[in-house]
Amino acid sequence: MNLRTENLGVSPDTIKLTVAAFLLVLGITAFYYFASLSTLLRVVGLLIIVGAAVAIVYQTELGRLLWQFVTDSRMEVRKVIWPSRQETLQTTLVVIAMVLVVGILLWLFDMVLMTILRLLTGQGG
Repeated sequence: MNLRTENLGVSPDTIKLTVAAFLLVLGITAFYYFASLSTLLRVVGLLIIVGAAVAIVYQTELGRLLWQFVTDSRMEVRKVIWPSRQETLQTTLVVIAMVLVVGILLWLFDMVLMTILRLLTGQGG
């Protein structure tokens, strides 16, 4: 029997993620606190802080898994055979036409049912 003891202390990854979250909150707070400064300066400062937070997150196991997922997703997107502009346009036009046809049919069906209901209730003229 293999017993695994759990460490009840805080893992380094948890500390790194907490620091990254704190940096993000600090950056957003500073962005709005220094509203009197130039917007360009505030945006550059915010981007630097976000970059630092991303760099810290990348050092964790979760960050590496997330980056691997992103790169794998990009590879899969490259494998997709995307429809041409003409195919997309034709499919869009078919969808629009079918929506119009179904809308008209439902409107006619509603009119017939309303006429029948008026005749049954005696409210029609």
